Amino acid sequence: MESTHEEAVTATPPSEPFFSMLDFVLLGVLLIGAGWWLLKNKKKEPPAAVKSYSIQPTAVNTMTMAENSFIKKLKSSGRSLVVFYGSQTGTAEEFAGRLAKEGMKYRMKGMVADPEECDMEELLQLKDIPNSLAVFCLATYGEGDPTDNAMEFYEWITNGDVDLTGLNYAVFGLGNKTYEHYNKVAIYVDKRLEELGATRVFELGLGDDDANIEDDFITWKDKFWPTVCDFYGIESTGEDVMMRQYRLLEQPDVAPDRIYTGEVARLHSLVNQRPPFDAKNPYLAPIKVNRELHKSGDRSCMHVEFDLEGSKMRYEAGDHLAVYPVNDSDLVERLAKLCGANLDTVFSLINLDTDSSKKNPFPCPTTYRSALTHYLEITALPRTHIIKELAEYCSDEKDKEFLKTMSSTTPEGKAQYQSWIQDACRNIVHILEDIPSCRPPIDHICELLPRLQPRYYSISSSSKLHPTTVHITAVLVQYKTPTGRLNKGVATTFLAMKHPENGLPPPRVPIFIRKSQFRLPTKPETPVIMIGPGTGFAPFRGFIQERDLLRKEGKEIGETILYFGCRKRAEDYIYEEELEEYSKNGSVNLRLAFSRDQPHKVYVTHLLEQDSDLVWNLIGEKKGHLYICGDAKNMATDVRNILLNIIKTKGNMSENEAQQYIKKMETQKRYSADVWS
Repeated sequence: MESTHEEAVTATPPSEPFFSMLDFVLLGVLLIGAGWWLLKNKKKEPPAAVKSYSIQPTAVNTMTMAENSFIKKLKSSGRSLVVFYGSQTGTAEEFAGRLAKEGMKYRMKGMVADPEECDMEELLQLKDIPNSLAVFCLATYGEGDPTDNAMEFYEWITNGDVDLTGLNYAVFGLGNKTYEHYNKVAIYVDKRLEELGATRVFELGLGDDDANIEDDFITWKDKFWPTVCDFYGIESTGEDVMMRQYRLLEQPDVAPDRIYTGEVARLHSLVNQRPPFDAKNPYLAPIKVNRELHKSGDRSCMHVEFDLEGSKMRYEAGDHLAVYPVNDSDLVERLAKLCGANLDTVFSLINLDTDSSKKNPFPCPTTYRSALTHYLEITALPRTHIIKELAEYCSDEKDKEFLKTMSSTTPEGKAQYQSWIQDACRNIVHILEDIPSCRPPIDHICELLPRLQPRYYSISSSSKLHPTTVHITAVLVQYKTPTGRLNKGVATTFLAMKHPENGLPPPRVPIFIRKSQFRLPTKPETPVIMIGPGTGFAPFRGFIQERDLLRKEGKEIGETILYFGCRKRAEDYIYEEELEEYSKNGSVNLRLAFSRDQPHKVYVTHLLEQDSDLVWNLIGEKKGHLYICGDAKNMATDVRNILLNIIKTKGNMSENEAQQYIKKMETQKRYSADVWS
């Protein structure tokens, strides 16, 4: 294009001037106008907080698809530390960011990277960068699976046979001991990287979300850094550098149609809806039905139906529905008041790292009201790094020391954090209410808090019966804390207010479908055993609907047994009329346990033990499928142990043989669990 342009200029007749008098007049008018606009729109820099914060470019960098060469990024910005994360809920990403940020203290400039957006084969080149280190913060998800964004990397190191000699690495895993495949992904990646020739700089760290994953992480990283220093022959600067990652820009003159009001990614995506719909482009689904399932008692369970007509969204029984909730307006107002903020201020948080591809922590520009309502997890219990930064804003020295101690790794600090934050269930609002001398600026709160995540629900319908609607079953979460406050579940509180009314447009909620491996057998004549007390029944409602439909079509249906339990038949037996009708028609064999309807408590596990002959007949002799849905910590563990005992006694197997039998069932997809803790 340059040569063409030069030719065009050369072709201009020399006698003709480049600019006429009119051109000069127009240019002058434009310059005067531009000068006036700049003066009018010049912003005053926000006053620096009188705290020990350094507003300077941070060395942390987050990559996006725009440039997937993390090696190029490391070299161009003088970095040697890259922290990859495999995250489903945002915790692993948060831990990765904290590690990368702390690298500054140890003279290792860090970068956070999403493996899905990187060419991971570049790990082979990392050894060319002096003192380089790759850290992997990896969560285990589902039935021992990698998270969506780490799936490709996991498959690459599993199936590939690359030589990673010279790669220095460390792994921290995020899991939950109530699940059978505890930290399976991190354990495998740590072992596999070593098998491929890489050098483990520090031992594998395992975080347990059922206990105190924050404590696990800080305990691990406080031993990790000294080992890294020894390995590379470097020293800590000894300073805790409090460094802001984003700067505040208030934008009062931004046109209203350029302001984000809750969109996940694309501006106006909730108004101008375009399929396909997914996590970054949710469908704003009308709610057709929202009815109470409990007949009495002080608890509430909702049956909610979302209209999918025209969305082109498809689902199968066993899939999950993700709901993007909003925070309670009362909590939002209280937090703004505590920080002295005007909720209608339009602002952007802009990354101080000019090399970073992640320009903002959430969609900007937006208002504080939208940020606190749609983008930030304000009900989450703040982790210690947030407590540590809050301490800087205490005007009372005693309060400052209290928060600093609580954020430390000392036994006293850990005990304080456990009792004052975790046991007392204090969120950011409660902390600021209980420590009146702590008054952080609202923009720093917006920087510190994690992103508000979608909530997932097992779908409780079959698309074969309900092709244009999707149903969920959800218990309203509310509980009193030790401080006397009433804490409410974000999503269920949000859904509880969404009731369609005659004559009015239906309320709408942003949703998307997440596919699952929780599936009925492909052959309808295969027997199935479903164990789902309480709302654990949700996916089985879809399974039963599907089998009932096939039975009505004249197909042969295998034995379909449901173990369902609740407190009282007259109180919380959800979908009673439906289930009794299916039972009467022969579509399901009901095994019911009402724990409080008799002097001694009876649970579904008791019924399973009584039915040991039936269970073995279906899974051992007829090769049926067994499904569990519900509480992972107690119920699912108990069911597995009972099943193990049935296989041993009825199948005449040793303990080890019975364990192998269950593992084989899992491999064959004959043993499936959809559980939560």
